[in-house]
Amino acid sequence: MTDPLESLPLPPSPVDPDPAFAARLRARMTRALALPKGVTVSNLTLNVQPEPDVAMTREGTPSVVSGGVIPYLIVSDARHALDWYVEAFGARRRGEAIVMPDGRIGHAEIDVAGGVVYLADPSPTSRVAPPEPGEFARVSLTAQVPDLDRFVDRAVAAGADLERAPEETPSGVHGVIVDPFGHRWLLSSPAPAPGPGGREDAGMREGDVAYASLLVPDLGRAKAFFGSVLDWTFGPGSSEQGAQVEGLSMSHGLWGGQERSNLLLCVAVDDVDTAVERVWAAGGRVEEPTDEPYGRLANCVDDQGMAFSLFTPPPGTPSPRGPLNGERHGDLSYLTLEVVDSARTRRFFGEVLGWRFSPGRVEDGWNVEGVVPMSGLHGGHAVDTTLPMYRVDDVAAAVERVRAAGGTATDPVAQPYGRTSECVDDQGTRFYLGQL
Repeated sequence: MTDPLESLPLPPSPVDPDPAFAARLRARMTRALALPKGVTVSNLTLNVQPEPDVAMTREGTPSVVSGGVIPYLIVSDARHALDWYVEAFGARRRGEAIVMPDGRIGHAEIDVAGGVVYLADPSPTSRVAPPEPGEFARVSLTAQVPDLDRFVDRAVAAGADLERAPEETPSGVHGVIVDPFGHRWLLSSPAPAPGPGGREDAGMREGDVAYASLLVPDLGRAKAFFGSVLDWTFGPGSSEQGAQVEGLSMSHGLWGGQERSNLLLCVAVDDVDTAVERVWAAGGRVEEPTDEPYGRLANCVDDQGMAFSLFTPPPGTPSPRGPLNGERHGDLSYLTLEVVDSARTRRFFGEVLGWRFSPGRVEDGWNVEGVVPMSGLHGGHAVDTTLPMYRVDDVAAAVERVRAAGGTATDPVAQPYGRTSECVDDQGTRFYLGQL
């Protein structure tokens, strides 16, 4: 009898692979070949990134949607560079860096302004080296960011060189910086609309912090402590429990008689009554707005119990925008909002204030984009606490003053943007000092 397995099969013929599979395999092989010498393909499998999206052209051939040309930066200290790009540019790490046997970073990836950048330490075997200090740039990188002024200010505060300050043109806002590793960045933002919130209007924008009030148990002790540490001087407040700090770049006050210390933020909005409706819709609570000599005010609580205020200045009254990181000794330079549930906080303030968030450099940490002063958010805390950082001319000397006044302070630590210390006053008020 004839064996059916021999008589029935069709003659062998080649079969083309699935086009999408072929595109993914080609992209993965290209990625592996781009790695420096000494990194094996087996190492790559430990750090696999999501496969690129594949679309089909009209001709029926695969086209890789994500990918394309990716800049590969060689930097003098890749570990420091990774931290710097995360801190200064708001970059996000992609997987774990590949570490060579000698300790060098052989390959690392970050997301910057919606694009991917590779970077690594110098490698004699691969014949790659970083730019020499002071030499002309041979390649420039371009990126579009939502708020160029804020992006450039943050990068320069962290140590970048400003080659060309942000300037508005018919095609948008453009500026140029050189990062501390010798790489040149051509940055841009879309041209903002003129009027409220635009570059032609230098006034306060919706979502900016207009006023901060440090809530403390004992007003007299707080005035003595912060007067000694930050050289604050005080004027009268709206009641016996209040005091106004004089001479700062942004309005700041003290308020005594509180059970625990915290920082209460008063945030600018275009129209208090409209913003109040957004608070109710987002699950928060609001007291009846009042008209004060300085504007219309509403005291609010978010959907997790965090207190804050909304403020609109009187019509026709100029309200200059505060500095991004403070300008003088004693100024408020940065805010850290410790919250219970960061996802709920981001949703609430996104709906109420239009705040936008980008991932920070710590787990469940987030940058608040486009507001002054610079602000961040961190989730997972038992209670909400807003921690201020105050700018000082000499952080080491300020630390000694904290300790002499009965508080505690860590030894100053070098950060990409300056030197900082974490402090507590003599009533348990937490705050930071920053020499920026």
